[in-house]
Amino acid sequence: FYGRPWSMDQRKVLFMQLWGLNTYLYGPKDDLKHRLLWREVYSPEEEEAQSRGLRFVYSLSPGQDIVFSSSCDLALLKRKLKQVSDLGCQAFAILFDDIDHSMCQADSEAFTSFAHAQVTVTNEIYRFLGEPPVFLFCPTYCGSLCSPSVSKSPYLQTVGEDLLHNITVIWTSKVISRKLSLDSLAELESVLQRPPLIWDNLHANDYDTRRLFLGPFKGRDPQLRNQLRGLLLNPNCEFEANYIPLHTLGSWHRAEKDYVKRALTAALHDWMEELNQPLQALCGGKGLLSEAQVRLLVGLHYLPHEHGPSAQKLLQDLTWLKSNCHLVGANSKKTQPQKVDEWRGRASRFLSLCEDIAQLHCSVVGGANRAVLYDLYPYVWDLRNTALVAKAFICWLGRVLNDGSNLASWRNCFHCGKSTGAELLGVDSEPWVFKGGVSGEVQMLLPVGSSSELFTHPPPLFPTSRLYNIRPYHSKDKVELYRMVRQLHLRTQGGQESTMAHPDVIGDCLGPCLALSPEYSFILEDELGICGCVLGILDVRSFAKRCQASWIPAMRDKYPPKGSSTHSNTQEDQGEYPDSLLYHFPSQLRLDALPELVDVSVGRTLLTALLTALKANSQGVFCEVQPTDHQRLEFLTKLGFLEILRGEARSREGVVLGRLL
Repeated sequence: FYGRPWSMDQRKVLFMQLWGLNTYLYGPKDDLKHRLLWREVYSPEEEEAQSRGLRFVYSLSPGQDIVFSSSCDLALLKRKLKQVSDLGCQAFAILFDDIDHSMCQADSEAFTSFAHAQVTVTNEIYRFLGEPPVFLFCPTYCGSLCSPSVSKSPYLQTVGEDLLHNITVIWTSKVISRKLSLDSLAELESVLQRPPLIWDNLHANDYDTRRLFLGPFKGRDPQLRNQLRGLLLNPNCEFEANYIPLHTLGSWHRAEKDYVKRALTAALHDWMEELNQPLQALCGGKGLLSEAQVRLLVGLHYLPHEHGPSAQKLLQDLTWLKSNCHLVGANSKKTQPQKVDEWRGRASRFLSLCEDIAQLHCSVVGGANRAVLYDLYPYVWDLRNTALVAKAFICWLGRVLNDGSNLASWRNCFHCGKSTGAELLGVDSEPWVFKGGVSGEVQMLLPVGSSSELFTHPPPLFPTSRLYNIRPYHSKDKVELYRMVRQLHLRTQGGQESTMAHPDVIGDCLGPCLALSPEYSFILEDELGICGCVLGILDVRSFAKRCQASWIPAMRDKYPPKGSSTHSNTQEDQGEYPDSLLYHFPSQLRLDALPELVDVSVGRTLLTALLTALKANSQGVFCEVQPTDHQRLEFLTKLGFLEILRGEARSREGVVLGRLL
């Protein structure tokens, strides 16, 4: 596969033996001496007998740059494989997948076809190695080479007729097949003149860094075994993600029909024990994963063409809640009460599932098996962050629509045709057509779903099991928000208490947004309380007028001028931005978070929640940052904000960054 090559340690070998597997083919494309530097032999430090009770198949992929007619390349190929043979290896594979099928001038003169070139070299290597009992040949998978059909392909006909009969042909019918049929294998066996060995990519995830496949080996009738030389499962790049796939592969090899449900139940039971077992006595986590959490984990990361039950519910409910948001609008007088109740019931179920995902993330991070943590963490972290945004969006949607927000623009914003990846893919499409798995599908159902820079970032280096939540602002949050802002202000002042007499002076910098635009304010909280907020203004022009009419007079009464600047932070004129800025970026935001925020990625998630809300009724948003705040400038730039104005935007030194929605 493509990805970091595995080391075959004792634990991996033990698992494979327990599951009834008997063969390990070594062929990672990212091992330089397997593919790119295939001519180079291994150093003494790299030499190690890897069998340990399994049939070890060593493979080489020389096809990218080999000259088939070159005696020098052929000698180097023999030298490389002889070195491995001298180490005790008795099984080999020559792989010509994923290569260009054109030939150089010298090869075109020496061979009648591309297949002829490959077969000639493969036969010679097979004889040179003494005709080992296991020798595999992987053809080039290319649509033009298999046309007009498998049975009539000149390329495959040459392979079948000219390849020595004891050489096994590796075959993949589609890159990732939903099912394998007896009829297709019979046709293939006829043209290859031998039973094929299936190279099955069902659980391979090297084509999408946001997808993981924890589901069972399925879609392959056990009767296929009678028509095969064997079956190799190309796994997830992360070994710990393959417990259920490989466990159920072993069950498939021993089973009759209808084995999947029983095999999955047994694999889940065994994996739960493994998940809760520390690898070392001093390496335990905080708690145990429950059976419900393990099933949730698998259901959210199931198979390329199929979601598990939990993922289906998540996507179906989010799609339905979006499409029927008008049911909870305050202006929808004719809506039947039961429809409103249905919307709120499904919203409650959706929010509960999002909370379960957040708790699952915490449990994986705090779990006993640290090997599992480091393999699965990027995926549960990614889905946790996406679920935080989706949960905040549904909470916010139910609230603002209930308050009488205009629904017309929401209908335009939510128009998306087919809503899920499974619908977009169809039965015959390859699964990489739609990126991101469940996390990507939830993302695409959000108003800012096409903005990949908001969702695709590497996880933090140090996982944290702290539980976070993002939700709309409530008036009861004002006291704690004011306290948080005062705390931030004290830190910028070196810990010195403010000389301002009134305790609300610093907090009232948030006051206009909380009083006049509460529907675009979001709270970030952890187990200790509020640790961040993002405040939005939908239309700066109209907001400035309302400030002049109500907020600033109220502040003048609260802070009577006494020749000081005590109220300077609370009476800022919102109308000093030029019309050229507000025309393209009518909205504004302010983001605050405590510096001890353990998982800084939730700051990005918090900002994304606000952008999701603004998207329906705004075309662009801006914020102002001090030019010395390099960390904030870098943070916003990575999220698609660009510098628009510096200094001259207002009579201050702030840098104005804007982003189109």
